[in-house]
Amino acid sequence: MKLKHVRFGPFLIGVLLNTMLYGVMIVQAFLYYSRYKADRPWFRYLVLYLVIAETANWVCDVGLIYEPLILRWGNPEALVISPILLRADAVLTVLISTPIQAFIAWRIHVVTRSYILPGMILLLAVVSLGGGIATTTIVTLHPAFASFGNFRAEVVTWLVSSTACDVLLTASLVYSLWIRKTNVISTDSYINKIIRLTVQTGLITAAAALLDMILFLTIPNSSLNFMFDFPLSKLYTNALISTLNARPWQEQVSHHEAPNALFEQSNLSMGGGGGLGITSFSLVQRRTSQTVARQSYTNHSHPYSYPQPPKFKVDIDSSV
Repeated sequence: MKLKHVRFGPFLIGVLLNTMLYGVMIVQAFLYYSRYKADRPWFRYLVLYLVIAETANWVCDVGLIYEPLILRWGNPEALVISPILLRADAVLTVLISTPIQAFIAWRIHVVTRSYILPGMILLLAVVSLGGGIATTTIVTLHPAFASFGNFRAEVVTWLVSSTACDVLLTASLVYSLWIRKTNVISTDSYINKIIRLTVQTGLITAAAALLDMILFLTIPNSSLNFMFDFPLSKLYTNALISTLNARPWQEQVSHHEAPNALFEQSNLSMGGGGGLGITSFSLVQRRTSQTVARQSYTNHSHPYSYPQPPKFKVDIDSSV
């Protein structure tokens, strides 16, 4: 009975966390599709792909805990041979995390107009993809729990490269957004919001992958690492969709909200890439300064007027 607790207790906790985050992701995806109907088609296709892949991942996770606890209950073989659907866990995770990491690498390229950091991030993402595929392959060939300790090279390649990629992504985004501050309160507040969101989501995914690897290496005869392994893909997907949802939608634009610094398009063309570039906040700053000046004149001209927060309207290409 103790061995069952060690084997399937962490499995069950990981599946429950995966299920909770799956529900959060569905809500995030619903908000995305209801708010950003004019978004770029390939943005919407990427979110659709992630929803489908995450659904497949959730079904596999539910199935891998259903098999030993229901179908093979009382069968000693369930404590020796890992569930069949466990073999798909690693490859499904990297098939979700790699496109997300590649997408953010592309956005960093758009924001910074640099190829070095995005190239390093993309390289780490591809290495992580290879490690995940190798892990699924080796688990399929050797499904016994006792042999899991022999897969260290594949698992370390997958999780170390994924962790390094997440840390580099977070640092790059924070730096790229920080240098775009304009000293305009309304604009900088939006940038600060994206920075906080980036740090929180990036560090969570990196910490989950790191804990997964540490527990796998230090306690190889248990399944404790799966508490962090099963919900890992959902952390990536929720991180991306929540960032997409942090952009102002049509209702916010009508109320003169500031743009999202990470996803807005500027007049600076990248050349050959569909005219993608970085946001020009100098235009926003000039408009805001003019508005503040007009409000200052109004407030001083009327003895009973009170200072109002500056408002401005920014034309936003919602397809970006």
